[in-house]
This record gives sequence, structure tokens and C-alpha cells, in this order.
Amino acid sequence: MPADSDKQRILLIEDDKAIRDYLFSSLTSAGYRLTEANSGQQALESAERNPPDLVILDLGLPDIDGQDVLRKLREWLKAPIIILSARNQEAQKVTALDHGADDYLTKPFTPGELLARIRVALRHRETAAEAESPIFEVDRLKVDRAARRVFVRDKEVHLTPIEYGLLNILIRNAGKVSTHRQLLTEVWGAEQAQETHYLRVFMAGLRRKIEDDSAQPRYLLTEQGIGYRFAAE
Repeated sequence: MPADSDKQRILLIEDDKAIRDYLFSSLTSAGYRLTEANSGQQALESAERNPPDLVILDLGLPDIDGQDVLRKLREWLKAPIIILSARNQEAQKVTALDHGADDYLTKPFTPGELLARIRVALRHRETAAEAESPIFEVDRLKVDRAARRVFVRDKEVHLTPIEYGLLNILIRNAGKVSTHRQLLTEVWGAEQAQETHYLRVFMAGLRRKIEDDSAQPRYLLTEQGIGYRFAAE
């Protein structure tokens, strides 16, 4: 068993003591170190004092709205942030993801599902670091980012500048949802941030070029109503 100093540290931001107690047992049993905060201000001070490896954030905090806490953390913190909230409206999820959340889990939830999301988020952080290297390679897909060339089964495929731009953003964020707004803003500019039909057209073309079956994609996954995700595994 690893020493406490070697365990990954999770900052749990939750004002409900019953939920904190419930998660403390599950997360520590799974080998994580847990730091708890019951308010937004306490959380921000704790994160600055001792930056965590991952954050679990409830949006309904007593002093600062969780969306504001998320924005403040994302100004400097690169660790994954998982939202754990009773707010299940699609607009809330999109806003949180636009503000930099890595995942969104709606209450009620099971500890097993949360632990799975934690493992994926931590793997994504490692995958994202690898994706910054000049060569990104997974299975039969290879992207030479320095040369802006894409290969499928060692055969080069031609992508348009927009298709390549979309693919590059998605692999840079492999395992994490990129919202429609994020993709449109980065590729087309802020003035086109609502034109989701652009995305559908170009994503369909990109899938035809790099997927074996564009109707059942292996890499470029749709997050219904939210955006797209490059499969990290």
C-alpha cells in the first residue's frame, strides 16, 4: 500500500456533511487522500495552499455559487474537476463544461460510478500531457502535429484545415468533453459560437476519413446536446 505522501489527493467541496462522510469512506478505501471543504471560500483557500490532484465540486454551496468557484479554480488549477450536483439541467452541465469542468455527475449517484469517473479524469490528465507531444498515436490512428499530417493504418489521409483543427482540439483534450461552443469558438471564432450545424457537417466528414464505421465511431464520440469527445482508451 502506498504511503500517504504518494497517494493522489482529492479536494471534496461539499456542504452536506452526510455526503462528505459517505464519500470519505469510499474514496479513502480506494486509496485516495481526501481534503474536505464545506464552502466555496474554504475550498479556494485550501486549493491555493495545497493544490489537489483532482477536485470534486458541488454547485450548491452556501457562500459562493459553484460555477463561480469553478471559474476561479480554472484560472490557475490544471487538475481535473468533476462536478457533483443535484442540478441536472442540460444548460447547467454545458455551462460547467464551458467553464472548464472535466465531467459532470448528477445526484443521486453511486460511489462506484464516481470512482470510475475519477479514474477516467486522472487518466485523461496523463493522456493530455502525452497529446502535447509532436506525435499523437492511438491504435491505428497517428497524428504528426508538427507536420500537421494524419495517418490511418500508416496511410496518409487528407484533412481540410477545419477538419484538422477540430481533430487537434479533440486529441488535445482526449477523454474530456469539448463543448459545441468551445469547438466553434476555437475553429471559427466567437461570432460563430452558436452555429452548431457547422460542427455536424465537418464532424461527419472527419469521421468518414478516420473511422472504420462513421455511424459507430471508435474515436470521435458524441455527447448528446453538449459536444464531442475523443475516446481516451
